[in-house]
Amino acid sequence: MRPIAIPKNILKYNKGRAALAGEIPGIAKSFEKLKSNKPLISIIIPAYNEEENILKTLYSLSQTLTKHTLEVIVVNNNSVDDTEKLAIDCGVTCITEKKQGITNARNGGLAIAKGEIVINADADTIYPPSWIDDMVTPLIEDQSICLTYGKFSFVSIAKTPRLVYFFYEYISDVNRTICKLYKEEALNVYGFNSACRREQCLSVDGFNHPPGTNEDGWLAIKLREKGYGKFHWVTLTRSIVWTTDRRIQIDGGLFKATYDRLKKNISFDHLKK
Repeated sequence: MRPIAIPKNILKYNKGRAALAGEIPGIAKSFEKLKSNKPLISIIIPAYNEEENILKTLYSLSQTLTKHTLEVIVVNNNSVDDTEKLAIDCGVTCITEKKQGITNARNGGLAIAKGEIVINADADTIYPPSWIDDMVTPLIEDQSICLTYGKFSFVSIAKTPRLVYFFYEYISDVNRTICKLYKEEALNVYGFNSACRREQCLSVDGFNHPPGTNEDGWLAIKLREKGYGKFHWVTLTRSIVWTTDRRIQIDGGLFKATYDRLKKNISFDHLKK
């Protein structure tokens, strides 16, 4: 069951830089307890001019409930605002990737990651406490699984009513089920909510992909075709992540984005090129 309203434990993170600035010392203290020089998990977060969003992401991750050691790597992709400063103040690793673009940023984080498992996240997304363990447990317990991906819901920046997104997300779940069972499951994989084994990812040339394809779905296909195994869809309601709808707004709004996504999924050439 998807939540009709945004849960209270998510709303407390859904604030801008000014409102969360006072939480920075506590965030840094929490990460100090979680991080390790030999982490099992590396969380990689590409960031470009995310000073208004990155605190909500780091605050939520700092409150994770995990039995595993981890590190958080923010990849500053030439930001001209305070993204880098905020990440450093929060006590996480922050590197700069001079080559612009999401693929370069993810590869930059992958190159320095120490963990056996890499979790891909984004700097405008709120992650619930159970998310990390729910994403990595299938990879730890089943060697026939090469990649996990999860469910997500939207926090609107354009004042789209939550009820509208509630129904949109259910329709999207149906579409993802169809892709999983009958079409191309890699269409379901998004870079801000997926995980894989680092060495396997490196062996298939990381997130590099042909022009006209997406780095996240293409990585999934490369892992599968290399023989590393199948995908696993994490469907637990408790681990739904909450991301902004700015990509939908950039695509021209909800209705246009829906049409474009359906058209893309009907013909998944962007993954097969």
